[in-house]
Amino acid sequence: MARQRQERANKTRAALIRSAAEVFDQAGYHGAGLNAILQRAGITTGAMYFHFKSKEELARAVIVEQAAELQWPKGERGLQQLLDMCGYLAVEMRRNVLFRAGVRLAVEQNEVGLLDYSIYDWWSEQFREHLSEARELGQLHPHVDLAAFAQVIVAAYTGTQIMARLSSGRADLPERIEMMLRCLLPAIAPAEVIATLHFTRGEQAEDITS
Repeated sequence: MARQRQERANKTRAALIRSAAEVFDQAGYHGAGLNAILQRAGITTGAMYFHFKSKEELARAVIVEQAAELQWPKGERGLQQLLDMCGYLAVEMRRNVLFRAGVRLAVEQNEVGLLDYSIYDWWSEQFREHLSEARELGQLHPHVDLAAFAQVIVAAYTGTQIMARLSSGRADLPERIEMMLRCLLPAIAPAEVIATLHFTRGEQAEDITS
């Protein structure tokens, strides 16, 4: 019985986060109403308060769990894996509502008083791990500061997706992310390493030297 209650509670929480993501994605934090979220989820106010005490707590959950549904691409290690990850995220930003809403709320949180930097630290660590592998493989310039460059990637990615959202509704995000990486790579990797890499845009791959 206890296990069944826990399973129901988990499903209720997941439904709340999913519905909240859909409403936040459409309307932003200020435009999203709790009633709209609850109606979409088919959940009562009392059930929501068992998991989240406010819209702010629900928004924080969407921010923190934005990557929960992502399935990281598997392939070559090091810089190629980093490029594959960036290309994959550009595609997921257009089709994964939890990821997209979480990113939107993270960017807009200064306007709504959330002020939680932890998700940016988490993303920096994901990129730093791939950079660390690249260093082990001898792909990086010796002077590269892994932690600093990981933060630069997160910052550049954040700004690039905002520009893509405004210019095309993110339709051109994969191309913009590729342009960003083309500009950043020479700062960390020798030309002979860069020449071995390729970019991926969803199911397509393109030689980085083309």
